Amino acid sequence: MRLPFFYGWVIVAVTFVTMGIGVNARTSFSLFFSPIIDEFGWERGVTAGAFSFGFLVSAVLSPLMGKLMDRTGPRTVMELGVVLMGVGLLIAPLTTQPWHLYLTIGVLVGSGSVCLGYSGQSLFLPNWFVRRRGLAVGIAFAGVGVGSITLLPWVQSMIDGAGWRQASLAMGILILVVLAPLNLLLRKRPEDMALRPDGDAAPLPGGSAPPSNILDAGWAATDWTLSRALGTARFWWLALGYFCGLYVWYAVQVHQTKYLVEIGFGSTAAAWALGLVSLLGIPGQIALGALSDRIGREWIWTISCIGFAICFAALIALETAPTLLLVYLMVAVQGFLGYGLTSVMGAVVAEIFAGRHFGTIFGTVMFVALAGGAAGPFVTGLLHDLLGNYRLAFMIGIALSGVSAAAIWLAGPRQIRAVAGRLKPA
Repeated sequence: MRLPFFYGWVIVAVTFVTMGIGVNARTSFSLFFSPIIDEFGWERGVTAGAFSFGFLVSAVLSPLMGKLMDRTGPRTVMELGVVLMGVGLLIAPLTTQPWHLYLTIGVLVGSGSVCLGYSGQSLFLPNWFVRRRGLAVGIAFAGVGVGSITLLPWVQSMIDGAGWRQASLAMGILILVVLAPLNLLLRKRPEDMALRPDGDAAPLPGGSAPPSNILDAGWAATDWTLSRALGTARFWWLALGYFCGLYVWYAVQVHQTKYLVEIGFGSTAAAWALGLVSLLGIPGQIALGALSDRIGREWIWTISCIGFAICFAALIALETAPTLLLVYLMVAVQGFLGYGLTSVMGAVVAEIFAGRHFGTIFGTVMFVALAGGAAGPFVTGLLHDLLGNYRLAFMIGIALSGVSAAAIWLAGPRQIRAVAGRLKPA
């Protein structure tokens, strides 16, 4: 029985819920952090290392996840992620030693998060849309922001009332009960259900074909394997752009709260600033994703990088002029503009290296990207320890925002496939 609407929107809805729960389940470690230290008395570096170790595990597993997606499809990958993350959170309350935390939150939750998060969803969601690809991905990924303002307060209230162990158990049960059945609805591409991207009807025999969005027929016809992709300049421009993009993202995300407190803002105001970034990311991702379908992915990536550059500039200015106006500016450009990166993250690579091995190629790009995400907070913190302030670190953030934007223009997805707004009538 056919649905009265395109099944791709079911895929978007499933991704929205999965991202809202899965990504924020990993983020909830920041809420567990303080009570775990209070209970065990471990050093902060040792305890926080479990999250960092999970980030490293995510990076290493990204290419393998992409290969698994190519071979088996999204249901296998997502269900594997659900089991790993769910089990990790269910057994984390048994922790009595630091290595227990590294195994549960680090290995299991970290492994599950790479499947359920941005990397995993970007491997198949772009297949379902071409003309509205940016809009669809923007809506789906906005689930993270919605989850952050609904799920995380619930987790915090549970920690306050029953402790971090009960909160971890509840999160594990939620993931298994909600996400395990929900992700059985996934399919890799519309052709698996005799459908076409965007829900378009098949052309009638003898009728005129719809205008093609392919601009470089030779490139698009190539069967891109990972080894072939590695031999192109475009792959390495993508890798550089993604490395720098996640570097600046996580550099500011990890350090901004501590920085705001250091320059005189209250801890509550600093925490609200971080929450508002996620809140503004919801309309930002949707709006910029839709706009990318009209003007191109490179422009949106650039706008997002400009957002991060302004964010870093505002942080530098706050050191000498700690005003709420600058905080509002920093929050607005980071959330509404910067978070727009996620709405085109999958589309940029898909429009260059679409094909049977896209998952493996994208997973490898994300390995490099996640290395940038790990390097950003580390280098920023190291520079602060060496110099006693964040000025140089934030200036590097501005510079790398520019490098990231330039690299995506040099990769040039617009030269391979045109977005809907750039199509010329046949």
